[in-house]
Amino acid sequence: MGNLIRGNVSRRTLLKTAGGVSALAAFGATPLRYALGAEPLKVGLMLPYSGTYAKLGENITWAVELFVEEKGGMLGGRPIEFIKLDDESDPAKAPENTNRLVSRDEVDVIIGTVHSGVEMGMVKVVKDSGTLLIGPNAGAGAMTGALCAPNIFRTSFSNWQPSYGMGKALADRGIKKVAYITWDYGAGKESMQGFADGLATGGGEIVQALMVPFPETSWQPLLAQIPGLGVEAVGTFFAGGGAIQFVKDYAAAGLRDKFPLYGSGFLTDGVLAAQGDAGEGLETALHYADGLNTPRDNAFREAFQKKAGRDADVYAVQGYDAAQLLAIGLEAVGGDMEKSDAMYAAMGSATIDSPRGAFTLSKAHNPVQDIYLRKAVNGLNMLNGIAVEKLADPATGCSMT
Repeated sequence: MGNLIRGNVSRRTLLKTAGGVSALAAFGATPLRYALGAEPLKVGLMLPYSGTYAKLGENITWAVELFVEEKGGMLGGRPIEFIKLDDESDPAKAPENTNRLVSRDEVDVIIGTVHSGVEMGMVKVVKDSGTLLIGPNAGAGAMTGALCAPNIFRTSFSNWQPSYGMGKALADRGIKKVAYITWDYGAGKESMQGFADGLATGGGEIVQALMVPFPETSWQPLLAQIPGLGVEAVGTFFAGGGAIQFVKDYAAAGLRDKFPLYGSGFLTDGVLAAQGDAGEGLETALHYADGLNTPRDNAFREAFQKKAGRDADVYAVQGYDAAQLLAIGLEAVGGDMEKSDAMYAAMGSATIDSPRGAFTLSKAHNPVQDIYLRKAVNGLNMLNGIAVEKLADPATGCSMT
């Protein structure tokens, strides 16, 4: 069942008021049929609500709801109806689930998802249907690369971006030889490529890739290989429950002091508390960090804590910004999504006032953003510098660039 969020003034109340309709019409900024709340905007939230990524899906959902609540339950003059669907982080179910939202539930927009493989199934469906899709996490390169489209946007990152930032930071420190360990799937491979490209800016390289099938966590045989590889450090990409287990196992194997571990920020974001002492001191790179200490971020973190009862993280920020981007588009067309060209143009040219810091979108509809260095200190991913400013994804294969 969806959750219907409406403004404080009902259509019936407005119509009871003599002159209420004419007063609304006089202002003229929003089409009357939307101002009266007669036609809710259906927003499909296709996210993981079970399994290893469940907490990530929850944080995205709460942040989307938070923004809508801050806007009085209305975006572009229209009440919002949420239709939630657990994607189970299962790529095989993605086309069917997406078609269910588009054809059966007739959603106007889909916000999702976390898993890159699921995202690819969603992208293929919306390219055919023309449904607006806003990605609040999954970093699959093709989404804003070879499969880019006017109706496809992302408010998170490409897998390449944060890993490039981490690789470049190591290159700047003079590190030349690194092993890389990750799951054998799209996000892992694209993250590894970004890390390699960043290292290459200083003449460094990945000398050995160590991969395990998703979502397996039996990486001990791979960890046993690291001492014999002749590397100075180890790079990695894991997220969610897998990241918790990997960090604990890496520390238990006695590798951290000999081969420092570095990764994109998903290694610790949202899971640092569960990692305990094993996560303390880890360095990562991401487009968000604790300790930004800006008025925008501080206000967001306070509001999210009040709503969710937990600290905000990068997933919450990305969900919040997905709602912000949708609002920008809807406000540009007075809530009329039939004016899709004008709506998408407004979204594509927007500057999003994000808790992470203001960012814009590339022509491929991927964020152009700062990549921060972070260090895990007392359970927080504290700001430790900037790896790369205003980094854009290469968007390889995108026809809109």
